[in-house]
Amino acid sequence: MKMLSEDVKTLFFTDDGQIPNHPSWPVLLYVGQLKEPQDTLHVFEQNGWKNGWKNGVFDYHHYHSNTHEVLGVISGEAVLKLGGKDGVSVTVSKGDVIVLPAGTGHKLIGSSTDFKVAGAYPNGMDHDLKKGEPDERPKVLDDIMLVPLPDSDPLFGSDGPLLDLWKK
Repeated sequence: MKMLSEDVKTLFFTDDGQIPNHPSWPVLLYVGQLKEPQDTLHVFEQNGWKNGWKNGVFDYHHYHSNTHEVLGVISGEAVLKLGGKDGVSVTVSKGDVIVLPAGTGHKLIGSSTDFKVAGAYPNGMDHDLKKGEPDERPKVLDDIMLVPLPDSDPLFGSDGPLLDLWKK
């Protein structure tokens, strides 16, 4: 079943001076689209999003300047702050998927005790960890713009809405 672009929640964030966020591409939120959460890493890998892991989300604002990231909620629920200190809080739960374009701030605000996510990166790219420190700029702004458009949607592959929503 193909997911249509209009079925995806999109969230745009601007640079707040600390967290750059992505200047062109929104965060994508696929609510309840993981039908088999225990197979999340396998699904991501099949769609070219590799270098996967399972854990939680850091409880401080951070971002990756050299890659995009997908998070699939395997269990529990959490409130995440997206976009930095001036961003928005979103509640995610088992079966939800969040795709974060390079530069997008994210932080755990609170969660159930069983909250767990699986994460991965397009083409298995390595990720850096940036916290919005002043000495990160201006290099991270250039790095974010150099991260290529992924080859596929992490959940729906070549039929997924990411390629429509993240156009060059």
